Amino acid sequence: MSDVKSVAVVGGGPAGLMAAEVLAQAGLKVDLFDGMPSVGRKFLLAGVGGMNITHAEPFESFVSRYGSRQQEIRSLLQDFDADALRAWVHGLGIETFVGSSGRVFPTEMKAAPLLRAWLHRLRTSGVHFHQRHRFNGWAENGEMRFVAPQGEFTRKFDAVVLALGGASWSRLGSDGAWLPWLSEKRVMMAPLQPSNCGFEVAWSEHLRERFAGTPLKAISANFMNRNNISQQAQGECVLTAAGLEGGLVYALSAGLRDVIDARGEVTLYLDLAPGRDRDRLAADLAKPRGKDSLSSHLRKRVGIEGVKAALLREIVPAATLDDARQLALRIKSLPLRLTATRPIDEAISTAGGVRFEAMDQKLMLKTLPGVFCAGEMLDWEAPTGGYLLTACFASGRAAARGVIDWLALP
Repeated sequence: MSDVKSVAVVGGGPAGLMAAEVLAQAGLKVDLFDGMPSVGRKFLLAGVGGMNITHAEPFESFVSRYGSRQQEIRSLLQDFDADALRAWVHGLGIETFVGSSGRVFPTEMKAAPLLRAWLHRLRTSGVHFHQRHRFNGWAENGEMRFVAPQGEFTRKFDAVVLALGGASWSRLGSDGAWLPWLSEKRVMMAPLQPSNCGFEVAWSEHLRERFAGTPLKAISANFMNRNNISQQAQGECVLTAAGLEGGLVYALSAGLRDVIDARGEVTLYLDLAPGRDRDRLAADLAKPRGKDSLSSHLRKRVGIEGVKAALLREIVPAATLDDARQLALRIKSLPLRLTATRPIDEAISTAGGVRFEAMDQKLMLKTLPGVFCAGEMLDWEAPTGGYLLTACFASGRAAARGVIDWLALP
């Protein structure tokens, strides 16, 4: 068996595990290294509250979710799309279903059973796991350096797949420590930035104390992106002590972040009553208030109460609150000044990383022959909804196939 080629996979997330599976199935000797005590930690945390594995929308719509990198991601998904991913999950004995929004979930809504079944299959196929082994770049002789509980050591492999993640949720292992190692090897990279992230708003102390952690439900939002094109989304988000976070904001985060990078701030307009016409709102608000307070009037006439009413008081001048037409306008278009993204470590995912131009079509680094990259360390981003995981799985599979071709295996 001495002629069997050896491959190191560095990173125990979905991309790394998928690469290890494909490589082992090809008969290669696979060693998987991860710096954490166990693999798949971010994958497990992402499954808290429901494991959204992929999305069931048509392929062209699916690909469009990857923004400026959709052409590069398209080539990965053509080999392993959402349907193929679902079939792969079923092959692990885990059934799935499509939710009302088109999101695909395991029937049990949990990540742990899927990961357990997957790890069992990987170990059975011969993948060797090395936990608490942190990759530390390359030695002068080209061997890989690792730091393990027993100390630092080096090893040589015939090929390498790096699936080291981005820089969000560093406590789970993705800390971006790999950037200087690849920079030393002249690998082209884009700066890592937060994606699917929260944003900062300078709330008053009163609003922070009373409403931090309160969800803003049944709203829509819009803003003008860097190309002066309106972007909008509908759903809900959460008012935090620092600003806003949650699904609605995450869906717009890439464009919001880019405007802030260019101009220092961005105005996000909230529609607090997306199902109601502005003229009808104005007419209802113009009805006599009698002895009712403004809060009671808003609640009775237009269904605005709680955190929505508090936001109106926070943003709208007092004189405007007494003008039915102007108040209706603000209910339909409430301007919020977003001044910064929240720190990258709080983000669900990251943008930036290894540019596709730094790799060949097989995801091999042009300046490091035999070294392939996959997963979130690549320069792409996508909204939540299963798109992140699908591309990670697909890129891990593509990198492994690249290794197999490079090693000229049959």
